[in-house]
Amino acid sequence: MNRGKVLISGRQLTKVFGYGLNKTTAVNEVSFQFHEGEIISIVGESGSGKTTLAKIIMGLLNETGGAIEYKGKPRKLRSHKDRKEYWKDIQAIFQDPFSSFNIFHKVDKLLTDCIKLQGLKLTKEQQLQKMKDACSFVNLKFEELYNKYPFELSGGQMQRLMIARIFMLHPKVLIADEPTSMVDACSRSTILDMLLKLREENNMTIIFITHDVGLAYYVSDTIYIMEKGCIVEHGQAEEVILRPKHPYTRQLISDVPKIHEAWNLA
Repeated sequence: MNRGKVLISGRQLTKVFGYGLNKTTAVNEVSFQFHEGEIISIVGESGSGKTTLAKIIMGLLNETGGAIEYKGKPRKLRSHKDRKEYWKDIQAIFQDPFSSFNIFHKVDKLLTDCIKLQGLKLTKEQQLQKMKDACSFVNLKFEELYNKYPFELSGGQMQRLMIARIFMLHPKVLIADEPTSMVDACSRSTILDMLLKLREENNMTIIFITHDVGLAYYVSDTIYIMEKGCIVEHGQAEEVILRPKHPYTRQLISDVPKIHEAWNLA
């Protein structure tokens, strides 16, 4: 791919939980550079620190050490106003869609909040059309959902609704943490297609957080392999997967038969 300029970068990011003998280093001096329009996968097994890193990038967790730059400047998240501005540009889709929505708010309120976050001054008719367009993009009918609560929807509908929010918000960066792990294979393919279409239309940077090496290989421009809080290998997807250098990367690939065969042929 022709990579754009660096959009968001991290330098020696560290996150420590607990104190003394109970101290755990979940992220250990991790550095990265993510470019405009780039698809990145951060790959590792459960407990590798990848979700903690995602939450730091998202601004949901404070780093213990290191720093993040956004658009070439140190990231500021000190005030509510700072965070609101940052979250206009950086959004996330999490593994469990039900934990991402207020269960006491109906669908129309969840989507209206997206318009409020953007600070758009729209008439009720314009707001309604924007919500209908977002639902249509993810093959949902607003008329059938607007009056329902999250617990009245299926997991697949909730995942699509999360993508509808992204369609409305047009963020510059999307963090997708295991976004297809709770849906069937058919829905998984559809959701990935929707995310990739958003990337094409908006030049959006997508950061996949996943344990799925196959997914990472097929959708990513760049892959970061994470083990025990550290980035042990990174580079272009094909280089990392077909010519892995680190033993942990080789171990991950050996668990995926088709990629393992491609690796042996390379």
